[in-house]
Amino acid sequence: MMVNYEIPALDAAAMERTRAWLNGLVKPVGSLGRLEEIAIRLAGITGQVHSTPGRNRVVVFAADNGVHAQDITPVPQAVTAIQTANMTRGVCGINVLSRHAGCELVVVDVGVATDSPIPGTVDRRVRRGTADIARGPAMTREEAMRAMETGTRMAHEAADEGVRLLGAGEMGICNTTTSSAMLAAFTGLPVPQITGRGAGIDSEGLRRKIAVIEEALRVNRPDRSDPLDVLAKVGGLDIAAMAGLYLGAAERRIPVVVDGFISAIAALTAVRVDERARDYLFASHSSMEPGYMPTICELQLAPSLTLDMRLGEGTGCPLMFFIIEAAMRLCNDMATFEQGAIDNSGFVDIREDGV
Repeated sequence: MMVNYEIPALDAAAMERTRAWLNGLVKPVGSLGRLEEIAIRLAGITGQVHSTPGRNRVVVFAADNGVHAQDITPVPQAVTAIQTANMTRGVCGINVLSRHAGCELVVVDVGVATDSPIPGTVDRRVRRGTADIARGPAMTREEAMRAMETGTRMAHEAADEGVRLLGAGEMGICNTTTSSAMLAAFTGLPVPQITGRGAGIDSEGLRRKIAVIEEALRVNRPDRSDPLDVLAKVGGLDIAAMAGLYLGAAERRIPVVVDGFISAIAALTAVRVDERARDYLFASHSSMEPGYMPTICELQLAPSLTLDMRLGEGTGCPLMFFIIEAAMRLCNDMATFEQGAIDNSGFVDIREDGV
C-alpha cells in the first residue's frame, strides 16, 4: 500500500521566458548565478515570470522517538515537550528568525509522548511517540501513512489560506538517530560515516548511538526500495509528516524549503515516494551533521547558505525565504538593457558552462 500524489511537472515555457528575461537585464549574462537559477525554477513552479513575495509559513512537526530508551543521549525525552511548548510561547530560535523574516509559524503535535496534546499546537497526533527501533519497527505502515497524510493536509491547508512559500521543521529528541538510520537504509552508507553527535553527546555516547542504529537496521531489515517500509521501521513521525508536507506542497505548486539533516531525510523520503517532488524543493543551509551532505547529494540539491548551523526546528527556512524573495525582486525590479540605455550586443554568458 502506497500513498499516491498528483504532482504537476514544471512549466518549461515559463522557465524559458524567465531565462530570456534575466538574460536581458542590465548585467553580464549569468552574473547573478544561483539567484537566477532560483528565479527560473520559481517560474517553473508558479507558471509566472514575475512572481511576487507574499505570505510565507514554516510548519514545525513535534514528535518523540522510542529509541531514547537506549540511553544514547543525556537529554531527557521530556525536552521534546518542553521545547515544543516554548515554541508556542515564541521564545525559540525558530520563533526569533520567523519574526525577523515576517513569516508565520505553525507548530504541529504529531506524536509527542505526553498524556495530552500540548496547548497552543495543532493537534494532529498519530500516537504518543514511536517504539524503540532497536527492538522492532518504529510504527506500523498505516501510522507512517497517517503521519505523512498529516503533513500533506497541512500543505493543502496552507495553499487554501494563500500561503505562497513553505518551510518544514521538526522537534524531537533522538531524531538524528532515526535520520541516520533512514539514510543508511536508503543508501547503504556505513553508519559511522553518517552519524553525528546530535544535540551533544561524548565519544562514548556516539559509539553507543552508532551501535544502536546498526542494531535497528539488523533487527528491522528495512527495504530500501520501499520508502514507507524504511520510514515505518526506522523513521519517526516528524520525518513522515515533513515528507508529506513536501509532497503536498508540490501537489499545490508551492515552493518548499528544506532545513538541515532531519528535514533533508524527510525530503529524500518524499522524493523516493515521488521523484517529481524534487523540483519543488529548495535547500537552505549546509548542516554540520555528517549525514547532511550525503543526503543532499542524493537529493541532487545544493544549499545556498553555509552558516555551520545544526539546530533544526526549521531555522534555515526563514533565512532561505530572504534568498528566494531576493531572486523574485531581482527578476521584477531590475531594468532591462533597453531601459538602461546599454547596447548588449557584445555581451556573452560569463558562466563557465555558458548556459
